[in-house]
Amino acid sequence: MSTKGNDTNLVELAIEGSVATITFNRPEVRNAVNDTMRAELAGILGRVASDDGVRAVVITGKGAGFCSGGDISRMKERLAAPPGTIAYTGLQRQKQLHQTVALLHGMGKPTIAAVNGAAAGLGCDLALACDFIIASETAFFTMSFILRGLVPDGGGLYFLPRRVGLARAKELIFTGRRVPAQEALAIGLADRITAPERLLADAHEWAKQLSSGSSVALALAKSILDKSFELSDEHVLTLGREAQAICFTTAEHREAVAAFLNRK
Repeated sequence: MSTKGNDTNLVELAIEGSVATITFNRPEVRNAVNDTMRAELAGILGRVASDDGVRAVVITGKGAGFCSGGDISRMKERLAAPPGTIAYTGLQRQKQLHQTVALLHGMGKPTIAAVNGAAAGLGCDLALACDFIIASETAFFTMSFILRGLVPDGGGLYFLPRRVGLARAKELIFTGRRVPAQEALAIGLADRITAPERLLADAHEWAKQLSSGSSVALALAKSILDKSFELSDEHVLTLGREAQAICFTTAEHREAVAAFLNRK
């Protein structure tokens, strides 16, 4: 089954079998995120999250870049806005952005960022919000916020230290420098790299491997793992036994045990 958006959509969705591919579709600006694009992304994330037929999600960009960050034209509008309105309006837009990031990060199924080019600023944050990152050999990452006088606002302040460590995260955020794919792999910013022509195929194959097990067990394990750095061992064990009690009741568990016993 394949479902695609029309040419006017700034975010496209294609479903092939059990894998959903979400594609940023503003190639003329290297997929910079504007308000419309963010709203479309939130809607699509909600749709695939509730679709039991979708077991894994791949996110990529159309054209030469993955996502170049926030749309600079929107920043230009902000410079001309009355000073008294900027903070409150900005706060509301940030809340909307963070709801979208929460949908992506909290997705109860594996998510993979297939980074095909520049992942800059918010684009880097969105890649980090995924469970895994596979990058083209020609891709690069940059936490470019500091170059615009800003702080990471799409989750990078939380996600990046957990991937590369606190000191390295500070260095990347303080400098805004480019990190090529090979270095990204070496420091843990990316999990795999591949040839540009193999990127989507390799991402889809990996997505199928990651999502081949029990969808309930996977969703429960992911929800606990994503909190484990902030919780005590006792709390993690408590969440684990509650999750296991749920797993005991699932058809997936019963069928798997029966199949194993029959094989024996």
